Amino acid sequence: MEEARTFLEAARSAAGPLYPAYVLVLVMGFRRGEVLGLTWNSVNLDAGEVTVEQQLQRIARRLVHDETKTEASTAVLPLPEICATALQLRRRAQESAGELWTDSGFVFTTRYGTPIEPRNFNREFVARADKAGVRRIRLHDTRHTCSSLLAALDVHPRIARQILRHSKIAVTMEIYTHVPSESTRKALRKLGKHLSNQGEPT
Repeated sequence: MEEARTFLEAARSAAGPLYPAYVLVLVMGFRRGEVLGLTWNSVNLDAGEVTVEQQLQRIARRLVHDETKTEASTAVLPLPEICATALQLRRRAQESAGELWTDSGFVFTTRYGTPIEPRNFNREFVARADKAGVRRIRLHDTRHTCSSLLAALDVHPRIARQILRHSKIAVTMEIYTHVPSESTRKALRKLGKHLSNQGEPT
């Protein structure tokens, strides 16, 4: 869990355009396709909510922006403070973009406003891990980090299931068993509080 904190702090200090994406991945368990497919129409910063309903994938040599794969994957989720702050930073960055910018409606884009290639997002994630000095893990495995955070913060499994959008509660409970000791739980609670208290980059 210390690595998750280190990773996010490094990304935040670098002030890169993908920092808000990493926040959603680690804190809310967003899948790669869900992050890349997120549009501003699905984000309500005033209400502090985000609707997960679309994903971006490369299929048969073309980028496809489509609905999420299952009904359980689609959800309106509350935005923790760190997530709302990160998205506000991203919005301001887009509003101040240069003349070459094209508004595609996507939250996370290239410097020109076009959708991000999924493989490039993976490469950036690995590069950021290296720069932060933490272990490389598969992007999808960050969902286990999110689950551990929720468990350590004593979030009820049924609520965690909604956030993680698992189709079965048994899947959530299996991940919850990965928090083995009270010392680990205390560390995760501390990390959760740390993340929630993060403000804008300095």
